Amino acid sequence: MGAWLLIPFSVFLTFTLKFILFPYKPSHKLNAPLPPGPTTIPVVGTFIWLFKLASRGIEPVLRDLHATYGGIVSVPVPFSYPVIMIADRSLAHQALVNNGAVFADRPEVQPSIKFITSNQRIIATAGYGSTWRLLRRNLVSELMVPSRLKALAGSRKWALDSLASRLATSSSSGRNMVGVLDHFRMSMTGLFLYMCFGEKMEEEKVREIVDVQRRLLLGLVGEFQILNFGPAWFTKILFYKRWSRFFQVLQRQINLLLPLIQARKKIKERKCSSNRKEDNNNNQAFVDTLMDLELPDEKRTFDEVEVVNQCSDFLNSGVDTIAITLQWMMANIVKHPRIQDKLVTEIRQIVGDGEVEEVEEENLHRMKYLKAVVLEGLRLHPPSHFLLPHSVTEDVILDGRYVVPKDCTVNFSVAEMGRDPKVWAEPMEFKPERFLSDEENLCDLTGSKEIKMMPFGVGRRMCPGSNLAMLLLEYFVANLVWKFEWRAVEGVGVDLSEKEETSWGMNNPLQAHITPRLKT
Repeated sequence: MGAWLLIPFSVFLTFTLKFILFPYKPSHKLNAPLPPGPTTIPVVGTFIWLFKLASRGIEPVLRDLHATYGGIVSVPVPFSYPVIMIADRSLAHQALVNNGAVFADRPEVQPSIKFITSNQRIIATAGYGSTWRLLRRNLVSELMVPSRLKALAGSRKWALDSLASRLATSSSSGRNMVGVLDHFRMSMTGLFLYMCFGEKMEEEKVREIVDVQRRLLLGLVGEFQILNFGPAWFTKILFYKRWSRFFQVLQRQINLLLPLIQARKKIKERKCSSNRKEDNNNNQAFVDTLMDLELPDEKRTFDEVEVVNQCSDFLNSGVDTIAITLQWMMANIVKHPRIQDKLVTEIRQIVGDGEVEEVEEENLHRMKYLKAVVLEGLRLHPPSHFLLPHSVTEDVILDGRYVVPKDCTVNFSVAEMGRDPKVWAEPMEFKPERFLSDEENLCDLTGSKEIKMMPFGVGRRMCPGSNLAMLLLEYFVANLVWKFEWRAVEGVGVDLSEKEETSWGMNNPLQAHITPRLKT
């Protein structure tokens, strides 16, 4: 019990010392009020709010605040401007599209996050400037353009075949039900490792990397979170054992990823020395593109640990989000057999009744109902219920009356927008048919004209891998229902309640009865 009492005391002490030594003096130039929010007693009231968030969870508290104060609210933060939360889609459009450049910056990250982001030199956390532009342009041009996605089709087929084999083995082993999330996660990790390092890795190596990546991510929202309650020099004294465990996990990650980077570097050097060039760059991996990048403000290339962090960010950005979203979609397909029947019927109409073992990527664009299922899954179960935090670069007025001050942190309630009953009839029901309408902008995920849902964000910070994510989800959903019949386990059913982890996953991961339709 003593340790639990130490946590709130250390938090209070850290912020009090910060306030005494570096008093915060908020100011803004525009003559307008901040967005509405709860009134709190300075210092004490703010900490009460922080503990309320910790005990109830952030979404229920924010839902109550939005019900009371409207689509934009101010949430108290000690010795700083409040964090501004936006759940209104028109205000999100004003911010992220109409004022895109102003809202495109990132706030300073927490001390532990600085170690895994090379002090904010990765795409996700870099400030809106030359480094971020370089990293994003490199990722998009080298991996995400249509020609590169097409060149990597073989790797996606390999990942699908591997997943189908694992599911077939599990379903034939006498088990009444198959837990699918681990299979999805292993398949996606293998695929993203191939994209990153150009190598199809053995299952044991993939498992090791899955374990260390999840240990790090879960630690950052779990036991390592306390490392951020104050400046690093302070918490390294107070929580030195926990910092030691954190650095042990980082070192294990380096030990796994750095040899892959060094091996790829040697391959590249041999090819350069022999003047061999890749055919259409088809064999180029993501890590290859990082080795010669020069940081524009520092006039240097990345060191080895920074390349590890770039590769880790690439894996983290894709693996869990795709695996968990795929699980949500398959859970709804299991819960609603009619959806599975309609998908199989649509696929059969396009590929025929013969012994076609796989739905090929070039046929996906013809499958309207398949796309509707994927869009409905993203609407109801977005990979994250919030965006990564934004920071504004100058004072700006939203809704014609509220000021968002320079350097203020702003975030957006993605899930609330996708479940807004003013936009979506019966928003908590899984109904793919809503996306078969011809209504303009219903499927516009870019939000350029208006925002109805934004599972990948919108504006300048929109996820650069959204096209890849859509391709993977359509390809895997189509083939999973084509290759297997999915049924709920009798007496178990499907629990669609949510659990916050690294992404918003299922509180009880999907277990289903899976029967092969074809020889896999």
